[in-house]
Amino acid sequence: MAPASRISDLRQAGNEQFRNGQYGQAAALYGRALELLEKTGGASAEEKSVLHSNRAACYLKDGNCSLCIKDCSVALDLVPFAIKPLLRRATAYEALERYQLAYVDYKTVLQVDCTVQAAHDGVNRMTKALLEKDGLQWRQKLPPIPSVPVSAQKTWESPLGSHEAPARSKSNDPVPVTKQVPTVATTEQANKLKLEGNELVKKGNYKKAIEKYTESLKLHKLECTTYTNRALCYLNLKQYKQAIQDCSEALKLDAKNVKAFYRRAQAYKELK
Repeated sequence: MAPASRISDLRQAGNEQFRNGQYGQAAALYGRALELLEKTGGASAEEKSVLHSNRAACYLKDGNCSLCIKDCSVALDLVPFAIKPLLRRATAYEALERYQLAYVDYKTVLQVDCTVQAAHDGVNRMTKALLEKDGLQWRQKLPPIPSVPVSAQKTWESPLGSHEAPARSKSNDPVPVTKQVPTVATTEQANKLKLEGNELVKKGNYKKAIEKYTESLKLHKLECTTYTNRALCYLNLKQYKQAIQDCSEALKLDAKNVKAFYRRAQAYKELK
């Protein structure tokens, strides 16, 4: 079989495994395709970039944010300002609580294509997180945001395609059906308890933080962040089964929550 045909088959097989949720196998297939590209030579930057970006998506789904960032950076070296690796790297940075770098990547995406809703949402989340972390001077602590040339200010489309398109709108996303919508007062009290839990986490008092998060969830069971925060406490206390359960609950509320994927993967790894 010709190398080009073999590479295409490996990429398609990787796409299929990704769609089936077999992220480790998909990553391995993309890796084999990249090895063949290196051996044959002459591959375009776009081909290599797509494979690195696709493998990064696998790492992201498996909660391996460091490898995701590494592959996205390689993809962006090959094709600067490509939207998918920028979004994936931003999401990985966010999961690792490297909010400044996540903010920069989300803002860069919006320079390329201002209609990408996932980037708008990411900027809003990072702005809130950085304001809480660094106060009103948070912008002064940001690393430089790259200036995107006019030639790159459009949606990046790979000639080879990919298995995951950038999120643009949530209008077609399924909306979780809820049995009970908390009142404003209840939501405020739940948020207060969650913030108290956050402060206890900063002090390393994970047991007390769990108590606060649990009280918060009794008032507002639809708050995804509270589940992932409590999962972090369980991880630190080596209560891995409880961490997995909380991450799974978070994913029921937000199927794309990267922190839930990341922390659940950590818990599974410790249980092996």
